[in-house]
Amino acid sequence: MEIERNHPLRRLFAELVQRHFFEDVRVRDAQVAGYVSGLLTDFTHQDNLYKIRNARGKRLDDVGEMLIESNPMLDASSFDRERAVRKHIGDYTLFLIGMFPEYVTSYRRRWKPAPDVFVDYVKAGKESYTIVSSFDQFEYREEAPLFRRLSETFELCVYGLHLVKRDLERYQQDYCRRVQATLGSQPTA
Repeated sequence: MEIERNHPLRRLFAELVQRHFFEDVRVRDAQVAGYVSGLLTDFTHQDNLYKIRNARGKRLDDVGEMLIESNPMLDASSFDRERAVRKHIGDYTLFLIGMFPEYVTSYRRRWKPAPDVFVDYVKAGKESYTIVSSFDQFEYREEAPLFRRLSETFELCVYGLHLVKRDLERYQQDYCRRVQATLGSQPTA
């Protein structure tokens, strides 16, 4: 599922990410900022957030299981599959740590043991982007440097996403206050 190029949500995320990345966290890389804002937009649809499935077709939302799925010595059917899953792991961990860190910490406290309990999301994300960047031949040559920079600036990107989240929460609160003010000023029947 892809959101249109000129959709207001895409423009909002691009503006917020660029402002915070360039001004606050000093990741002055238009390609990195564009990638991260595109990731935010794409992940507004859960089919994109949970697009990785194992060989049996089960949707994977556990980074530990995704790491197993990406390994060509274990479940990955090819190096292209390894790259695709590793790219998703980088995207998924960046998104969750940046936008929903409380989910990541609560996931680890669940009573049911899962491979994800042992995964360091920052390390898995950085490592995954590094592996994706090592695919630097043929059709992947042009985008390999972007993934190297994403790996190198991973923590800064996480912090930038925290700032984006803070702005989005503030926008939501402002909107709710305006709606309440409007409703409060309406005559009751």
